[in-house]
Amino acid sequence: MTPDAAAVARWLRARPAHAGGTRVLAVEGRSGAGKSTLAVAVAAALTAPVVRMDDLYDGWDGLQAGVNALMEWVLRPLGLGRPARWRRYDWARGEYAEWHEIAEPDTLVIEGVGCGAREAGPYLTGLVWLEAGEQVRRARALARDGETYAPHWRRWAEQEERYYAHHDVRSRAGLVIVTDSGDAG
Repeated sequence: MTPDAAAVARWLRARPAHAGGTRVLAVEGRSGAGKSTLAVAVAAALTAPVVRMDDLYDGWDGLQAGVNALMEWVLRPLGLGRPARWRRYDWARGEYAEWHEIAEPDTLVIEGVGCGAREAGPYLTGLVWLEAGEQVRRARALARDGETYAPHWRRWAEQEERYYAHHDVRSRAGLVIVTDSGDAG
């Protein structure tokens, strides 16, 4: 487990649940900042499931659709004490695929651009912002997704710009972690 993951897990455990009986951790940051790596490590430390925003976006122009799906399928149901149920977006087919259900977990980790949206705030136990420079992020994202992502980098970055201008996620985060010098990806 990375030292950051251990610290984040301790921080989250000390905070109360806001989504029914579930503590929800949102791991946010721009593409390639290291969200997936940190989220998986924290989830392992907490024995918690992970919901990835990549599974909720409705394609390359679907950032807001992903936020809407997160609210409708995951956070509002948990807040009402109900199981979360979400559909995975199949990027190859260009449509939503199978449903996944998460019974009311003690802790849930959500990672990806959009999980720290203002409307999600009342349900979040903790919000973590990962910070990395554009060159580092781009290199990580392209190493991870290769040529699949390359033609969409600018298009997605423009959505991120609009989203972060409106939601101001970094300033609302309880923890800010700089990943430029680490091996998060």
